[in-house]
Amino acid sequence: MRTDAPVATGNTALRLAAILAGLMGALGVIFAAAAAHQPDATRLGSASSMLLFHASAVIGAALLTGQGLVQRYLGVAATFGFILGAGLFAGDLAMRQYAGHSLFTMAAPTGGTLLILSWLVLAVAAGWPQRRG
Repeated sequence: MRTDAPVATGNTALRLAAILAGLMGALGVIFAAAAAHQPDATRLGSASSMLLFHASAVIGAALLTGQGLVQRYLGVAATFGFILGAGLFAGDLAMRQYAGHSLFTMAAPTGGTLLILSWLVLAVAAGWPQRRG
């Protein structure tokens, strides 16, 4: 029986997070360019910032989690909370810009709240390190 299976599964989740962070970063740059060149695209500037900033946070949280510097399950939760929260926030702003309506009622505030909670979860994860042994 393999004793490293949970770590391998966790590493797959962290690898997926890194892939999604790369996509978030690329979309953040696209939104920044659109905000600079399209008229009345101020919402895209905020969407860009949220994606770019939290793409870096995803990478950092994933690295902290992968290195065992934070409690693993909370670290993974924070990592994916950043992805979902930034996606909701930026997605809602992009939908408002291009489609004229939101993703759903309260999508951006829900995403923002999830981002705040993810930062707090990451802080708790850092204060509650992984048990060794």
